[in-house]
Amino acid sequence: MQTLLVTGGAGFIGANFVLRTIGRGATVVNLDKLTYAGNLQTLASLDGNPRHHFVQGDIGDRALVASLLAAHRPDAVVNFAAESHVDRSIDGPAAFIETNVVGTLGLLEATRDHWRSLEPDAASTFRFLHVSTDEVYGSLGETGLFTETTPYAPNSPYSASKAASDHLVRAFHHTYGLPVLTTNCSNNYGPYQFPEKLIPLVIQKALAGEPLPIYGDGMNVRDWLFVEDHCSAISRVLDAGRLGETYNVGGNSERANIVVVKTICAILDDVAPRADGMKYESLITFVRDRPGHDRRYAIDASKLKDELGWTPGHTFETGIRATVQWYLDNSAWVRGILDGSYKLERLGA
Repeated sequence: MQTLLVTGGAGFIGANFVLRTIGRGATVVNLDKLTYAGNLQTLASLDGNPRHHFVQGDIGDRALVASLLAAHRPDAVVNFAAESHVDRSIDGPAAFIETNVVGTLGLLEATRDHWRSLEPDAASTFRFLHVSTDEVYGSLGETGLFTETTPYAPNSPYSASKAASDHLVRAFHHTYGLPVLTTNCSNNYGPYQFPEKLIPLVIQKALAGEPLPIYGDGMNVRDWLFVEDHCSAISRVLDAGRLGETYNVGGNSERANIVVVKTICAILDDVAPRADGMKYESLITFVRDRPGHDRRYAIDASKLKDELGWTPGHTFETGIRATVQWYLDNSAWVRGILDGSYKLERLGA
């Protein structure tokens, strides 16, 4: 792929994908609305790069999307654009429907119309890849894994909005023939993640000596996926995935939330010990659980491995240590976010 239209490319996963893709020689047209989680500081290394074209705008703006498609004639559209935090969706679900459902519909319509206008050779190689989440599948018990055929059972406004967008993408393939691909990933972590999410939130609160909030009993389980691995999986699906198919992307790293937090604390004890000599784990505080908190997610990514040869390149141990070190080394990036409206407060209570 020589030119990609990437939506949401100033957000956490999108920006990591943009940096990786341009580093591999491609050109990226980066469309991002720059809501609270979009951060151009993440893309500062691309300033002046002729292969990065940033445009501030909404994926639901059909005229804007159509003009970008016509002007740049990308080989593919990769859709990261989404409201993505469950807690925020509890406080304000309407924004999630507007972006994740209505916005995705607008993007699909503009892309479909552009694809129909292409010459046969270009149309045959064009792709629309939609990036989604394992949360659309609902909650697992103590055993079992999500597969690509697991029935959808979303339990939060966020996951419901993503489920709706997934269904729209599927419908545009089966109704209009649009050459689509969908990925459903497990919980991402790594550099440039907005600090409302568990791992960066815990790192920042620990360094500030503040209580480390653990929802409920701390035994909610997630499959943790290092963002660099997720980006490599998306590239692989874009290159070789079967049209109309869904691919689950997981890190083979199931961990309970309390284990994740204690792991972060142990790493910080090692690389940034507290001046008072206390262990960071002493800051752990159990708080009232999130409403409707899904108990366990776990991904079966064997389809991606068997069909496309992809496996994650990081264990949780290597990925989480690299992540903690990145936040220690990039405190200026974090301060730029915390100087804004978000102050590490709890949302969605």
